Amino acid sequence: MSASTQALRHLPAPARRSRLRPSVREALWGFGFVGIWIFGLLVFTAGPMIASLVLSFTDFNMVRPEAVTFVGIDNYVRMLGDPSISASLIATVKFAVITIPVTMVASLGFAVLLNQPSLPAKGPLRALVYMPMMIPLVASTLVWMGFLNTDTGWLNGILRALGLAGPDWINSDVWVYPALSIMGLWGIGNFMLINIAGLQSVPTELYDAAKIDGAGRWQSFRRVTIPMISPVLLYNLVIVLIGTFQYFTQAYTMTNGKGDPNNATLFMNLVLYREGFVFNHMGYAAAIAWLLFVIVLILTLVLFWFSRSRVYYAGGDR
Repeated sequence: MSASTQALRHLPAPARRSRLRPSVREALWGFGFVGIWIFGLLVFTAGPMIASLVLSFTDFNMVRPEAVTFVGIDNYVRMLGDPSISASLIATVKFAVITIPVTMVASLGFAVLLNQPSLPAKGPLRALVYMPMMIPLVASTLVWMGFLNTDTGWLNGILRALGLAGPDWINSDVWVYPALSIMGLWGIGNFMLINIAGLQSVPTELYDAAKIDGAGRWQSFRRVTIPMISPVLLYNLVIVLIGTFQYFTQAYTMTNGKGDPNNATLFMNLVLYREGFVFNHMGYAAAIAWLLFVIVLILTLVLFWFSRSRVYYAGGDR
């Protein structure tokens, strides 16, 4: 046997080609990357949701977990005659009517202002607007309570200096909603950054074309900017809506969970907390949680249905 033949025998065998189609291999790689997320979704989100749904049909009490019994739809029937549920729905809707428009307009206004090419120090200014997001909600709520204090608060002090009588922001069942909306402006930095990203994605050619057609700044903003960033606005609107119906920390900190004044801050999450962790009626609290979930789901679906002909998706259907 020649030397060349012996050398060929010692060469490694060619690797077998994978029999999987490229699309299947790509799918397997994709599932491999998102597998941990799917595991977390099933274990830490879907699992607790299913457990809470099961608990909502029981009289589960954390003090007596061994005495749990199946009660059917009694918890849901009980909500129909519970005055705290109706009061919390009214309070949540009143708060949403005020805070959602304020949050949307303020976040878009800051985004437009801080996206101006001629504005100096845009980076530091954006950081200043976003920075309050890093402050814990309890600490910021205590600061705002001092700022909105009727007698010693800075806001009423400024109003008195202008010759105006400042309202009782915290203890009035009318003014507490504007007070909470003002406090909410403290945390619009996230929505502002999302709006800035949307503004920067608008093609400049559209503004040039609008200017040639004689459109002013307001017309360009209304006819070009708003339609082009409408998907971003819809996203922010959905997130603000969900956050409004999940409102809890500020109201709990201000009133120690009592919902004062006159149940004006008795939001649905506060009722849920009291039933589950104060009165230990965890089955009833789970039913309230599912009621809240259904309400938010319906409102979100209504928003998507309403926006079908009003939101522009580049390269897709309107």
